[in-house]
Amino acid sequence: MDSGLMREIEQKVRAGERLSYDDGVALYDCDDLAWLGGLAHEVRTAKNGDVVVFNVNRHLNMTNVCSASCAYCSFQRKPGEKDAYTMRIEEAVRLAKGMEGEGLTELHIVNGLHPTLPWRYYPRSLRALKEVLPNVSLKAFTATEIHWFEKISGLPADEILDELIDAGLESLTGGGAEIFDWEVRQHIVDHATHWEDWSRIHRLAHSKGLKTPCTMLYGHVEEPRHRVDHVLRLRELQDETGGFQVFIPLRYQHDGAKPADGKIRNVLEERTQMATPAESLKTFAVSRLLFDNIPHVKCFWVMHGLSLAQLSLNFGVDDLDGSVVEYKITHDADRYGTPNTMHRDGLLDLIRDAGFTPVERNTRYEVVRRYDGPTSLAERRAEPQPMWS
Repeated sequence: MDSGLMREIEQKVRAGERLSYDDGVALYDCDDLAWLGGLAHEVRTAKNGDVVVFNVNRHLNMTNVCSASCAYCSFQRKPGEKDAYTMRIEEAVRLAKGMEGEGLTELHIVNGLHPTLPWRYYPRSLRALKEVLPNVSLKAFTATEIHWFEKISGLPADEILDELIDAGLESLTGGGAEIFDWEVRQHIVDHATHWEDWSRIHRLAHSKGLKTPCTMLYGHVEEPRHRVDHVLRLRELQDETGGFQVFIPLRYQHDGAKPADGKIRNVLEERTQMATPAESLKTFAVSRLLFDNIPHVKCFWVMHGLSLAQLSLNFGVDDLDGSVVEYKITHDADRYGTPNTMHRDGLLDLIRDAGFTPVERNTRYEVVRRYDGPTSLAERRAEPQPMWS
């Protein structure tokens, strides 16, 4: 990027002028990572100060049986496969109840598109979970799952969401987005939920008062222009509804270990390379600069590693997700070394070590507790510091 265009983009950002598609593509072409990160950090600081938010959450995947075979997914199993599983509602409740400690505020539920489970399983599950965890927010189901519920129930999403909300649903999850552009999507997705239905369902959720996250899966067969298009579609929808709280770039993962049954499910792996740390930082920064209407950008540390998560806080990120203890969707596949266990104290240390002030939030981004800020550099130098993988 030439210096004139850099100055032009700086002026736009500082004047609060919205960046264009061409600006986004140019930012991805920029090799000056320090400049790009600095500009994104300027925007992030103006919006959120030196605060990094997190929550105390747990993930629950009630079934890995899925009718789809998406090209990037190692989580899904077919009925009858050795490690396929589907929890009885009582089993899911027992498992969730065991996660309640440490001041849990959110249960994050995502499942496969099970071909034979009845629709009623899902609202009954939420009711049972809410009964034993009345103070825990249920953040559940992707737009892809809601679309699947339409198919198996014959009900419209409007009625499905009403029943799920009555059962305790407080937010959808952001998954199923991947990359919206059909040029890419036809090669990576094996289900029927594309931009039209994904946006329809989130628009409907927002109209009912739900606040939701939005995501993008990057670093596979897409190009930067597809990422920019993806973000601008979401930005336009946010202009309309105001219902997105956070944008989450998710790094596509290779399998770090061969599956026990020897069956290759991540068929993209043979023809892709995962995004480098520099590419991930660039993606965070460009996303922060393009999204002038979404308050938060999250680094899901499980998919990026702890060191990169800390660095991302200087590239537009202000949310480090939560104290995840088990995340089967990628941990079952990649084994890249992110810890299975990250509790509140670990996140506090991670945030302070990066020089920021931790604030615990709930699902609706309301403050649960503010914590002391980072120690001074002199204090940190006085004793050995942990190395984050």
